Amino acid sequence: MASDFTIHMDEYLPLRDVVFNTLRQAILKGELKPGERLMEIALADKLGVSRTPIREAIRKLELEGLVTMIPRRGAQVANITEKDLNDVLEVRICLENMAIEKACNCMTEENLQQLQRAGRNFERMIAGGDLTKLTEADVAFHEIIYQASDNARLIQVLYNLREQIYRYRIEYLKEEDIRKLLAKEHEDIYQALKDRDVKRAQEITYTHIENQRKAIMRSIAAEKAAADE
Repeated sequence: MASDFTIHMDEYLPLRDVVFNTLRQAILKGELKPGERLMEIALADKLGVSRTPIREAIRKLELEGLVTMIPRRGAQVANITEKDLNDVLEVRICLENMAIEKACNCMTEENLQQLQRAGRNFERMIAGGDLTKLTEADVAFHEIIYQASDNARLIQVLYNLREQIYRYRIEYLKEEDIRKLLAKEHEDIYQALKDRDVKRAQEITYTHIENQRKAIMRSIAAEKAAADE
């Protein structure tokens, strides 16, 4: 197992949670690739832990849909199919619409200023070329809207849906045209929320997610083609 990731100990978390978070981030960031087998012994040796927290982490990752159990092969990083993607984004757009409607009514001037700063920060990150930081800046923009909805359950589900396709977000952000388009859409979403125009904000967000869907589809197709070679 040549994947380049290491465990980061946290004195405030139990070891099982540290192991789970380490493996989860390795999958989401593409350090553990779709289809890659998760061998308990190899992972335990790599992270310097026993097999027990590895086994517990794999079970939790399976519940999140990030790992699948294959008969006679064991655990492997889940592949995402076109149907998986469409199912996730179909649900996400409905929940995004709800978050936007609630945020539009609840956003304070301070929230709007935070949103504007987050949009500008994303633009600054484009020039840097660090895809992980750029992805995090995109996530930070949307998180402000989610938090402004003031619905903990809604926020939790949106986070889960977003992270299921995290590894593909990094891939599509490699396209320079996509980065510029996202920056423009962020600005348009901010302006619509500032104007308290729910319908406009929802329309832009739908286009925003649809553009991501198309870009991720290209990434999935390229990944499949590479695997078939």
